[in-house]
Amino acid sequence: MKKWIIGNPDPKISGRISSGSDLTPLCADVLVSRGITDLKAAAELIRTESLEDPFVLKDMKKAAEIIDAAVEEEKKICIYGDYDCDGITSTVMLYSYLECIGADVSCYIPERSEGYGLNEDSVRKMADDGTQLVITVDNGISALAEARLIRELGMDLIVTDHHQPGEELPEALAVVNPHQKDCPSSFKPLCGAGVVLKLIAALEGGDYDSASEQFGDLAAIGTVADIVSLTGENRYIVENGLMMIRNTERCGLIELMKLVGLIDENGECRPVTAETVAFTIAPRINASGRFGSPSQAFRLLMCDDPDEAAELASELNELNTERKAAEEEITSQIFSQINEHPELLYNRILVFSGENWHHGVIGIVASKMLEKYGKPCFIITEEGDTARGSARAFGEFSVFECLSACESVLLRFGGHKGAGGFSLSISEIENFRNKIQKYAADVHEAMPAYTLRAEKILLPADITVKNVSGLGILEPFGQDNEKPYFAVAGAIIDEVIPLSGGAHTKLRLNYGGSSFYALLFRTSADDMMSLKGQKYDFIVTLGINSFRGNETVDLQVADFRKSGIKQEKFFAAEEAYEKYRRGEELPEAYYQRMCPEREELIKVYTSLTDKEIMTEQLYMKTNPDAVNICKLRICLDVFSELGLVRMDYAGDRTQRLKVDKKSNLEDSQILRGLRSKWKTRAAQ
Repeated sequence: MKKWIIGNPDPKISGRISSGSDLTPLCADVLVSRGITDLKAAAELIRTESLEDPFVLKDMKKAAEIIDAAVEEEKKICIYGDYDCDGITSTVMLYSYLECIGADVSCYIPERSEGYGLNEDSVRKMADDGTQLVITVDNGISALAEARLIRELGMDLIVTDHHQPGEELPEALAVVNPHQKDCPSSFKPLCGAGVVLKLIAALEGGDYDSASEQFGDLAAIGTVADIVSLTGENRYIVENGLMMIRNTERCGLIELMKLVGLIDENGECRPVTAETVAFTIAPRINASGRFGSPSQAFRLLMCDDPDEAAELASELNELNTERKAAEEEITSQIFSQINEHPELLYNRILVFSGENWHHGVIGIVASKMLEKYGKPCFIITEEGDTARGSARAFGEFSVFECLSACESVLLRFGGHKGAGGFSLSISEIENFRNKIQKYAADVHEAMPAYTLRAEKILLPADITVKNVSGLGILEPFGQDNEKPYFAVAGAIIDEVIPLSGGAHTKLRLNYGGSSFYALLFRTSADDMMSLKGQKYDFIVTLGINSFRGNETVDLQVADFRKSGIKQEKFFAAEEAYEKYRRGEELPEAYYQRMCPEREELIKVYTSLTDKEIMTEQLYMKTNPDAVNICKLRICLDVFSELGLVRMDYAGDRTQRLKVDKKSNLEDSQILRGLRSKWKTRAAQ
């Protein structure tokens, strides 16, 4: 169960914003819930009318002058990119522009096997090719040694980047990065493609019109893919770029959009949002750097032949399929590890390792495990004598600080609060695991809870087509401007409808006398049948469903729970259970409270059937006030110990087994251990 935080926007402020504008009441509620209290602030959030003068960026004027001179003098220019979507789109943008104005230009995008950024071999290769000016895009700010080598080999260097600079900057003729301490630009969280868009505008004398017309689509894709803040100038770049994507003449992009269903058989483009870019276009461009070569995506975006573009788009799609298969294989192995060693789930931080897991997807898998289990996650792939890892976290837990605390056993590491990468010797993996857990225990007495934030509790009257359609003005959604969630409190489940053969579920809800449909993706209808007729709370997103000219509101469920559950008690009991399973000492009274009585064990056992049930649903099915989640899990542990149930720890599911003989509860070592703890302490 995830922790819920539900906003309570002041209806008076929402009313003023709504009545003084064309914003719908629900949209105004969202803005107020997010701290917007007047029309001026609302307008600033929703509309960014233009981009700042590109020459405000430190060294931008110098960079433009150097490039102009290099083109005029017919110097050989090489653009050095990166193998992710942001790096590839940045490279295509600057290469295309310079080629168009007659520059002698080439590009170099390193393979993932070469590692991120400039490296000595690639620098020497550029020198051997006669390169006179190197321009980095989406990298270079930390390439101190490589920058010195570029100078020593007689080449000039311009760095354009958006990553955080260190105390020392690379030796370059110009460094364009909004995060430099003395850079006067007002908007900092640009991605690499955003910086390049500004560089092209600078090369056009400061005019954005031509730069945006030619490259706005690619700048938007790079911005969405790099998960930078979708506020301010990034919002402007993406909003305008999405319109250009819908009308793009870029041959490779058209073929890719056909392949993923964004352009139908009649050539009509379906609605393109930041979400569709993030989940359809960007992953396929990224797949080239992960499973093929970034040159494949580069060639696709540069291509002007429909047949060749279709072939390249198909290649990227196949690579993306390969990427998904690799993720599924790693996930399957992790689930097997959990079912064999369920204690892995009780640690403060999840750490999983395996041989030859594809290093290009372990970060994606770490994100999925984090979301599934609600804990920071470190994934390690063992490759020969060394290992590489990727980590994801949330809340107040810092990946970078954790890795810094473990520096003594790492070969390399980097990252920030929410994500990081590292490498270490195979022999140090166990030591690293222990150090991670020690760091978490020392710094966080209680680990941050994975949280869903809803803007408000919806009233039935809020759920109208007009109100929900009005939320579209808040798009594009993404980092720092997330798609809004809402709470539905006390809805009765009237009907459970299987979808896609039972893989997904549609619920018909009675909410305050009104009927609404709610969709649960990747949730079996069988799991939901026992909830029919009961009152539940939901966290949902809202969408519009059009069918035969009729529009209705659909609710898409992100989380749900039985009405009346007290979440603070739930999380306290869950934490107590995990501390117990880790062998940590608990207050004396806890052992007696968590030790189930015979009647409670019988009640839980009779609630089980020969069909699997998720633990949280079993918790809601029994009486949470009498048997909290800690005691319930101990009951299941006892049944598993006695061979009465089969536990799927990875899926958090339980299934009652057929047994030929009666089992004696007094044979349970778990019960004996708990009783001995509280009885011994009581005697003392």
